[in-house]
Amino acid sequence: MNFGVRLLSGITPAELVEEFKRIRVSPEGIQIMKNKGELILLRIDHISAQAASILKQEMLAKGGEVALGRDLAYLREGNGEAVLMGTKAQYLRLLSILPSQPFGLGELATEIKRVIDLSAQTPPALTVKGRKFQWGKRTYIMGIINITPDSFSGDGLLNRRQLTDFLLRQAERFMREGADLLDLGAESTRPGAEKVSAEEERNRLLQVLEVLVKESPLPISIDTYKSAVAEVALASGADIINDIWGLQYDADMAKVVAKFDAPVIVMHNKASSGYQDLLTEVAEFLNKSINLAEQAGLAKEKVIIDPGIGFGKTVEQNLTVINRLGELKALGCPILLGTSRKSVVGEILNLPVSERVEGTAATVTAGIMRGADLIRVHDVKEMSRVARMTDAILRHGPVRDVLDIRA
Repeated sequence: MNFGVRLLSGITPAELVEEFKRIRVSPEGIQIMKNKGELILLRIDHISAQAASILKQEMLAKGGEVALGRDLAYLREGNGEAVLMGTKAQYLRLLSILPSQPFGLGELATEIKRVIDLSAQTPPALTVKGRKFQWGKRTYIMGIINITPDSFSGDGLLNRRQLTDFLLRQAERFMREGADLLDLGAESTRPGAEKVSAEEERNRLLQVLEVLVKESPLPISIDTYKSAVAEVALASGADIINDIWGLQYDADMAKVVAKFDAPVIVMHNKASSGYQDLLTEVAEFLNKSINLAEQAGLAKEKVIIDPGIGFGKTVEQNLTVINRLGELKALGCPILLGTSRKSVVGEILNLPVSERVEGTAATVTAGIMRGADLIRVHDVKEMSRVARMTDAILRHGPVRDVLDIRA
């Protein structure tokens, strides 16, 4: 017989259901099998040998697998790490039995369910300046405007004549090219950049902010880690704060964004690139930032997370974060990716800042494929096209919805 066999590669749970329907699987069969086609890998930290032994037995009994670290496998004292591997259906069966087990496995079951549920959910929509950001529907574009004399990308506008007019023209161009919001920065955050006082940063912003707020229909984000600057900017009509230290540099920053009920982008940052466990430490930092926002009174749906490409990370670490971006979806917030013209592109391609468009495009595509909801870019026209094409391949729903850049 001439059998035909082909691999179903990169198929999502929703696409698997469509494949079932195409070959006319019964509705009852689809319900039974739809959770069996989704492999989920989870890492468990700080688990005791006794708990790990029971966990392994139970997961094996459900058809899944658990890989134990050496200390756990030999039942040594202390806690260790384990990796769980199974389908969603196997996890559901596991979660039905774990709460009755000792050694804290009931608490572990709650945490496993929380992570699986958050990873599968789309963050709630966010409305800013009358614009609705429906995460998961398409990728949104943030255009970078630097009011600095020393931007690493060479696009600082501070010393231009008729600054306000020039900036308004750039904002209008960005909107035509597909930007959904603008990110205004008055202090360079490139490595080795000269620090700017809060007063100087405020003065730079106030030269243009009130006019931009009035003239541009796009939401305006302010790139600052200083609460004094954030407060003046929000009082002057800015919509979002983009904090490269994730509310953890200035103790008053969380209070300020909560006072104005302003959405905030919290970025992972670190003074050095030394890590014991890169993704775990990035996630823990961002989770702390989310908690700081919530404790100050800001709703979680107003928090956007950014893994901080180029900040406190080597080239290899930056690539790892981009490649494993999807792991951060378990934090339950939209993800911003900022790779535009950065050194990770320059180092790999051995190119100056002015020639990093194609490399940036590769990182944008990979980031979107791995879960980025919002991309922060200098080259709005080019990256808007890249995002729209990637969305057309990746996102579900009618193509006309994906292609509508104002959807």
